[in-house]
Amino acid sequence: MTGHIGGIEFGLNTFGDVPTEGGRPMTDAEALRLLVTEAQLAESVGLDAFAVGEHYREGQVDSATPVLLAGIAQATSRIRLGTSVTVLSTQDPVRIYQAFATVDALSNGRTELTLGRASAIESFALFGYDIADYEELFDEKLDLFVRLMREDRVTWSGRYRSPLQDVRLHPRMPDGGIPAWIGIGGSPDSVVRAARYGLPLMMAVIGGRPERFAGHAELYLRALQQFGMPELPIAQHSLGLIADTDAAAEAEHWRFWEPVVTQMSRERGFYPPTLERYREEVDTGALFVGSPETVAQKIARVVRANRLSRFDLKYDIPALPREARERTIRLFGEQVAPRVRQLLADNPGDWHPTGRETARITKDGKAVHA
Repeated sequence: MTGHIGGIEFGLNTFGDVPTEGGRPMTDAEALRLLVTEAQLAESVGLDAFAVGEHYREGQVDSATPVLLAGIAQATSRIRLGTSVTVLSTQDPVRIYQAFATVDALSNGRTELTLGRASAIESFALFGYDIADYEELFDEKLDLFVRLMREDRVTWSGRYRSPLQDVRLHPRMPDGGIPAWIGIGGSPDSVVRAARYGLPLMMAVIGGRPERFAGHAELYLRALQQFGMPELPIAQHSLGLIADTDAAAEAEHWRFWEPVVTQMSRERGFYPPTLERYREEVDTGALFVGSPETVAQKIARVVRANRLSRFDLKYDIPALPREARERTIRLFGEQVAPRVRQLLADNPGDWHPTGRETARITKDGKAVHA
């Protein structure tokens, strides 16, 4: 997977949030078909990647992500298709391997994964896992999944699934597996884990100043060196909305963002959002909301600070009108991405894109590039 000629790539992330159309909520089936259409639009405006999350809540339709990506693969030809994120802790690594090897074959090698421990925890009870095993589940399943990708035949035993004896899975992934990122929300241990396995880093920055993740980027690059790994990409996932003007973008985004975060505050025990705090997040925090120029300037600053090779924008919010989603996708691809590349070319500072190629590491420690 080679980097964009401009040194920075741009992706879209969706959590399958059900939008409205003409003032009414779309049905689940309509929302799923819309995601295929939006991926086609993302490809047509020149974006590099389209990633779908994994959730199990009312109002989100991304619970069968590999199936959805396989459908999108048949409707597109260039754009890379990934996840944001795959909750590996409550999935079977064998089935994940088989499902994404299938999607990768159907997409002609355009598939990637982001693996995470889960910030939304509904899947634990749904699939019969104990949230008390949160850390141990991810560690064990990541170890197995990486071995399945990098070894031709696997013999393995662990605590949370039946052992494997000289297993060779089909269909096969390419040598070294498919590109698989580790998604983190701020834990230094997760940063080091990604480096230890030789996997690229996807930083989910959803609140506070994005520049505070610069230390995680530096830790990751140092850890890669210490583990004898090649330099690999660092990416950032953040939320946003783009409109013709700053005022229009902020008004529309606040209208739909506020009820979502208010509900989250009740569930997780933090203060409900206020308009003042919201504007702080837009001005200096992790919300990329505004006109194309405003959003481009902010992305360029964060790319320099956090040593990014890729920036992913989560463009959907529950109940956001279909038209607003389409406008964000168009403006992101047609105006924001080219403007960021121009800003970085004019004033790169000390930034250089990390890991211009995403390496797949084989069992013998060799880096395989696609």
